[in-house]
Amino acid sequence: MKQLVSPLMPFPNIYWWLLATEAETIVFDRAEHFVKMSYRNRYYITGANGFIQLSIPLMHGRNQRTAMTDVRIDNKERWQVQHWRTIFSVYGRAPYFEYYAPSLEQLFNSNFDKLTAFNEATILWLAKHTGISLNSHVTDVYREKYEPDTIDLRKSLKPGVEKEVLPGDNPLYYQLFAERNGFYPNLSMLDLLFSEGPAAKGFIKEKAEIIKAWGR
Repeated sequence: MKQLVSPLMPFPNIYWWLLATEAETIVFDRAEHFVKMSYRNRYYITGANGFIQLSIPLMHGRNQRTAMTDVRIDNKERWQVQHWRTIFSVYGRAPYFEYYAPSLEQLFNSNFDKLTAFNEATILWLAKHTGISLNSHVTDVYREKYEPDTIDLRKSLKPGVEKEVLPGDNPLYYQLFAERNGFYPNLSMLDLLFSEGPAAKGFIKEKAEIIKAWGR
């Protein structure tokens, strides 16, 4: 795959990161319109009681006619505190959480006005800590179609598969609550990073065919 065209999303899922590692270049589209019920302002993890959705509140509701570059975060809500407390509570005992926690907490303590700014910061944070190199750039000019050898995720990547539950007796990778709740595939890359640490990058390549099925 030569090119991947993608929305800017907070802490993208494992399937997204597989595509990112396989792409020669990545184009992040800030000119596209916001889409309700999409990954653009939410990400997914799992805790003691199962599936958890973490959403970023937006100003003036969720207007699909608004270009992503104009979507602003509603910082009157203490969403960053809530997200961080949830992540800390869920992953506090994960094998590698303590190693990454200070840097991640600093990210959540930073100020973000635009949704795209926060989303881009989370992608760069994950790229740094997984060791995944992204040859990427951002565009503020909307293009409906790209070259044939391009994978365009702007309309095709939708939440859903991470809500499926697989047997927890033989999970694809270690999840803290898999024995109790089953294994949740294709969560935010945070889940894999906190469990596998530096091995997360190699895991994606090793399990590529299985992970690709998560995105279908």
